[in-house]
This record gives sequence, C-alpha cells and structure tokens, in this order.
Amino acid sequence: MAQGAIFRLLILLTVASTSFSQSIIQNRPRKQALLASDGISGNRKIPNDLYCDSWRFTVETNDAGIWTRVPARCVGYVKEYMTGDKYSADSEAVADDSLAYAKTVEISGDGKDAWIFDIDETLLSNVPYYMIHGFGSEISDDVSFDNWVDMAEAPAIPASLRLYKELEELGFTIILLTGRTELQRKATELNLQYAGYSNWERLILRGNYDHDKTATIYKSERRKQLEDEGYKIHGNSGDQWSDLTGFAGCQTIFQTPKSNLCNCINSAGRKLKSSVT
Repeated sequence: MAQGAIFRLLILLTVASTSFSQSIIQNRPRKQALLASDGISGNRKIPNDLYCDSWRFTVETNDAGIWTRVPARCVGYVKEYMTGDKYSADSEAVADDSLAYAKTVEISGDGKDAWIFDIDETLLSNVPYYMIHGFGSEISDDVSFDNWVDMAEAPAIPASLRLYKELEELGFTIILLTGRTELQRKATELNLQYAGYSNWERLILRGNYDHDKTATIYKSERRKQLEDEGYKIHGNSGDQWSDLTGFAGCQTIFQTPKSNLCNCINSAGRKLKSSVT
C-alpha cells in the first residue's frame, strides 16, 4: 500500500532518466518472475498477510510492472492501510524528514528557492473516491475519476499541509506540478483552497501538447523550464517515481507514501496522466 514501512526517501540526484514508470533496479523482471496474482509461488502457498505485504513492496518499487487492479485477496489489506493509522504515521515521518532537510537550506531571498509538490496523493487525498470504488478492486474509470476531480472535495493530507505551511514560513517558493489537465485548473485551484493550501507561485498542469508524454518526461520538461527561469529546486515531494525521476531534478527528493495503491492503478489506467500525479 502486519505492513512494512512505506518509503521514506531522501535520495540525492543519482537516479537515471526514465520515460516510463520503471523499476529502481533498472532491470525489468521477466513476466514469469512477477509476484503470482493467485498467491502461489511454485508449489508454496503464501499466507495473505505475507503475500499482500510483498505485493505492496513490488508495487512501491515499480517492479510489478503494469497492473490494473488490487488482487482480490489484498483489498482488505489496502482498505486497512488507507483508513487506518499507518498511512498517517508514514506521512508524518516523511514530512518530518522533509522539514529537517529544508531547515538546512540557506534561502537566498530572491524568490528562486523552490520546492515542488505533486498534488494527488501528495497534497490532496483521493481516499473518499476509492472508498466508493472498492479500494482498487475496480478497473480504473477515467470518467468517474474526472468527475470526482471536478467536485473539488478532496481533503488535504494533514502531514503535507503542515509541511507546506512550514516551507512557506522558511521562505521557499512553492510550485505545484501535477498530471491533471488544464481543463481541471479551476476545480484544482478551488480544491486546494478548500483544503487549506494557498500562496503557491505556480500551478503547472498538462497542456494539449503534453497528453502523449509519459509523466516522467512531462514533469522533467517542466522542471527544466523552471531551472531555465532561474529557479533552484531544493526539494521535490511526490508519491510516485515519475514525480521524482528523470532529467532536470533537484537537490533532494522525498517520496510520500501512497495513500493507496489504487492510485497506481488509476494513473496507469489514465494513460499516465499522473503516473502518477
């Protein structure tokens, strides 16, 4: 999404450029090596809790490749993580690590010391949407998710809102970089304000010319444009590798926990519009 710790990453810019959501070990495993969807490895039956924890790990590391729904036996596992205390605790830990790093940055005062945030599952939680769509047990549906976005009712992730506010106080310029489209700008702005966010310098969304680009390429290009404008990107917070990898990176990257592994499904199903935002 007993549950292993979700990534709490502070990674210097050593990750290679990617054009798709890829494994951190850089080698795509053979199809037969992927975790068996029926929970059987060879002739050995894997208990549910162990299977689902391992399945979560392969998704978090992007070693699972493309998949379309949460395995039936893991829906309860995902629900427990999404609605329990573990996700909140993981989010607070990532926020604390991010803030500890941010306090070491010497702010120049010229407005060019930037911190980038993704939106979905980084600043805003889509848990209410997934609660009525089976916690990832349903195939991703563009129309229903876009309708949810248009409602502008996604709540803030409390730890992220705290981090956002404290970064503002430290003097960072906040830039939002999302896989949502320009058609969703008004709803996105309203939702962010409703959730308590304000004073961002820029909200960058996909334009018409971006739709055929992978999330990694799209977000890398936008970061490069910011660098060309003189911004120094000190931090980048996102829940997916495509938020963080590619060219034109930053001083430090932080991967927030996926509030649900359904987000991976939704992103893949939406042609990497967020793949994830």
